Amino acid sequence: MFGYTSIINLISHPMPIKSRIRSIPDYPKKGILFRDITTLIQDPVGFRLAIDNLTQHYLLKGDDFDVIVGIEARGFIIGGALAYTLGKGFVPVRKPGKLPYDVVSQEYELEYGSDKIEIHTDALEAGQKVLLVDDLLATGGTALAAAALVEKVGGVVSEMAFIVNLPDIGGERRILEKGYTVFSLTEFEGE
Repeated sequence: MFGYTSIINLISHPMPIKSRIRSIPDYPKKGILFRDITTLIQDPVGFRLAIDNLTQHYLLKGDDFDVIVGIEARGFIIGGALAYTLGKGFVPVRKPGKLPYDVVSQEYELEYGSDKIEIHTDALEAGQKVLLVDDLLATGGTALAAAALVEKVGGVVSEMAFIVNLPDIGGERRILEKGYTVFSLTEFEGE
């Protein structure tokens, strides 16, 4: 079990979050440089740094949301942990056929194809404010599709949060143009 001193040492650890993220060339197809956060979240110090930094950001900012919506699959890990630390509920956005109740769907384009995601029809109350969470922002297609789902079931997206932003790919610009706010812990520009 962690004592007070070891928690302080973890939080103030000098190795940054970005250095704990692995880059994999040509995945999932040739020409894509995939930023893999599994190396960050498998490292107990790295995972704690990520969640503590997100928690601190929203506590200092003042959390203007009621619930956290996480996008399958790594958004579940980040969003679930963040919901716990902030004392919020958690709502999953999943791939087709994974949710057991009535759903609404949204198709979207990825940087390497197309996909579809779903949310339960009763996942949010009308006007409920949402923090949308995922691991990585690239083209913005998945995040914008998730925002469309949130709005279809009556929610309002207060902000979108990511571990990694890839600004050169254009997703952040697309999201900002749609009027949403974005926060990320780190960026990989032109790399």
